[in-house]
Amino acid sequence: MDRIRLNQLRVTAHIGVGDDERRRSQALEIDLELTPLRDWGSDLGDDVGRTIDYFTVSEWVRDLAADRPRRLIETLALELAEGLLQGFALREVEVTVRKFILTDAGSVEVVLKRTRGEA
Repeated sequence: MDRIRLNQLRVTAHIGVGDDERRRSQALEIDLELTPLRDWGSDLGDDVGRTIDYFTVSEWVRDLAADRPRRLIETLALELAEGLLQGFALREVEVTVRKFILTDAGSVEVVLKRTRGEA
């Protein structure tokens, strides 16, 4: 199965359970694993139109993360997965959202995988 991995995309978001935490922007990291609707085979023709434009995906992800405040990184991960499946020719997407909030841990992350057509 063909895939594109986008690792450690840095985005800015207002996210956190407490009001004070949500008031200030925070840096998050997002990893994406994108599985296209159809494998590339030998017919790519060196044409970005026959694959997933990861630059466009990265810009869309940044815009969504900055769009509005959220309490949970889980909410952001779900919105990302659903939006990517709706807006791009993807069969499956895996989303990791990483937050750097705990002083005694490198990061906290949530990981989810969604497939087109699954509830």
